[in-house]
Amino acid sequence: MTNAPWLTPNEENYMKAFTVAKAHRDETPVPTAEDEAKLAIDIFETPNEIVVQAPIAGVRPEHLDISLSHDMLTIRGKRMELSEAGRSYLCRECHWGSFSRSVILPISVSFERSRATFEQGVLTVHMPKLNRGPSIPIDSSPTHDSTAGPT
Repeated sequence: MTNAPWLTPNEENYMKAFTVAKAHRDETPVPTAEDEAKLAIDIFETPNEIVVQAPIAGVRPEHLDISLSHDMLTIRGKRMELSEAGRSYLCRECHWGSFSRSVILPISVSFERSRATFEQGVLTVHMPKLNRGPSIPIDSSPTHDSTAGPT
């Protein structure tokens, strides 16, 4: 199927493609404000921290909730749409309403020293890595309880 909005009226199949695209659009449910979108994120690490970036243009900082619990980062927010009254969409790809994303971090981070910045529509969360020593093996051999009777 040809995507009609990118065709020009001079192209041969313009009207046919536009009619097919309009029929498809009319059958496709439009997301409602109650639907929650999955926030797209990038995660990278430096020698000293884990960094998460998320493009979330159109969101006010007071509509963001960022939390760090154990080793899971959760970002929730809401992108407010102006007014829908009288609009007849030809194409609708932007999500308006609630969104969230939770991600388990690959390494322990410092809750106290983590910080977030929000500039030019991009949220950046910096989480300093915790320097933990090597893991300690735990003995899993059976134990004998002297208070228990014979088995």
